[in-house]
Amino acid sequence: MNERNYSLGQVGDHEIKQLKVFKMVVDCGGFSAAETMLNIGRSTISSHITNLEARLNLVLCKRGRGGFSLTEEGRVIYQMTENLLESLDSFRTTVNNLNSSLTGKLRIASSDNISLDPRCYFPRLIQDFSSTAPDVFINTNVSSMAKIERMVLNDEADIGFIPYHRKLEGLEYFHLYNDQCYLYCRQDHPLTTMNEADQDIHINTFPATHAGLKPHESISTKIANMNLKAVSYFYDSRLALILSGQFIGFLPEQYAQSYVDQEQIVSIKPQNNHYTLGIAVIYKKTNQPNKARELFLDILSRIFKETRSAPY
Repeated sequence: MNERNYSLGQVGDHEIKQLKVFKMVVDCGGFSAAETMLNIGRSTISSHITNLEARLNLVLCKRGRGGFSLTEEGRVIYQMTENLLESLDSFRTTVNNLNSSLTGKLRIASSDNISLDPRCYFPRLIQDFSSTAPDVFINTNVSSMAKIERMVLNDEADIGFIPYHRKLEGLEYFHLYNDQCYLYCRQDHPLTTMNEADQDIHINTFPATHAGLKPHESISTKIANMNLKAVSYFYDSRLALILSGQFIGFLPEQYAQSYVDQEQIVSIKPQNNHYTLGIAVIYKKTNQPNKARELFLDILSRIFKETRSAPY
């Protein structure tokens, strides 16, 4: 299996079947465990793997007394197999949706200005969805996280884009990205004239604004001792309170950056006063078919190919 200038050529159903067997063997940790899942004998599995290795001109795995293990080439082929099979499933779903003449509505609820965040790819999501399903009527609105959760659970919305502090039973979560949130005050706030030691002493005496939700534990510890005197869920209203000079408050770094650049607000001891906020798409756990929602989630999965780790 060391011929130079080897070319694989066309890949057909036979190779895909062999790749599926290979993937199952890897997922099961060996030939014996894969027998039950594949419902074929060990000798047949071994034949599939041997033929696949010959077809690819690669040694994919080691098997013997030492147990089953992948070679370096085998790890690469396993990852590529996962990507290939995922793409085939996505292609099949899209074709099926196209042939089902998708109509009806897709109801999307978004919290704050998430839909305009470039990390969300919302315009591209809508572009791809509407190009594929032009007869589906799209209804979008903006609301608070808690209301969007209720809307999705009560079948009043199909998809929600939210910053999430918690995970609720009955909802599925697709993590999009993380926001780093910092504590801000107006440029001429008294805190800006203090050294860091004095800031630590006085920071919790100044009125603060917050989202008004029961936060996740990692966030709760940041605001527990603050002098909470105002509730402003939406970033725009929270920023307005901070710009009044009467309140301090947390904002996502990306949202606040232009106001920092304009020297209207400043962060207060960012090395200490920060937390991570996850942004996710939510949808209801249900067996009830919803082809418009399924297509939207399929497009979402394709755009967000890489796994993104949630903060909690």
